[in-house]
Amino acid sequence: MTENHVSGMEASAVSVLKRAVELDHSGRLQESLVCYQEGIQLLIDVLKALKDDSKRGHYREKIKGYMDRAEQIKSHVNQMKEDGKYHEQIKISEDATDYSYEVLFKPYISSALSEIWVEDPYIRHTHQLYNFLRFCEMLLKSCGKVTKIHLLTSQDEGDNTQQSSALSELRDSLGGHGVTLDVQFSSTIHDREIRFDNGWIIKIGRGLDYFKKPKGRFSIGYCDYDLRHCHETSVDIFHTKHTKTL
Repeated sequence: MTENHVSGMEASAVSVLKRAVELDHSGRLQESLVCYQEGIQLLIDVLKALKDDSKRGHYREKIKGYMDRAEQIKSHVNQMKEDGKYHEQIKISEDATDYSYEVLFKPYISSALSEIWVEDPYIRHTHQLYNFLRFCEMLLKSCGKVTKIHLLTSQDEGDNTQQSSALSELRDSLGGHGVTLDVQFSSTIHDREIRFDNGWIIKIGRGLDYFKKPKGRFSIGYCDYDLRHCHETSVDIFHTKHTKTL
């Protein structure tokens, strides 16, 4: 392994662990735990490549400190989940970026995840349908064991041909990936909620539609949602041992 490669891993580890500490201090424990775990693994890879004994000793101490903190967080989170008291809130400020679906949902996706329930009254218009498509793509990329996605939404009050056609096409496409999409409509739905069968519940004030419209089709943020500006909203995360069934 070249020196430049090792330096690159060191820089990545520093960046990830800095983010872990920031999330830790702001009380976003599950997110910080994921970052600690990623950063620790990067430091372990650096340690394996180092030959200088003094540097190896330094990194061993760093790794131990981060591992101790990660274990404390893991134990605390598990206890809150066991007691049914886990609640975390994320505030997305007006025009904030770096809140793609991958960033927001990744800390709560595990290998045990196989079924998802989405309740969102506004999966109707073109951009909202694309949001739901991006959410489904994120699930497929993040967890290869997803087998079923439930969507409860409202029907377009006008001509719902586009909505029906888009959801039908998405159902067929997901089917080709071994995932069943179950779509139900409600005329009274108002609340927005996403449930994972591993126990996590994510409630976003604006549902999946918290991104602002880009200035144009060739503007930064049109394709990469990490660069897309957001509307102000709140995200509340809970955990329950009892998952929803239909």
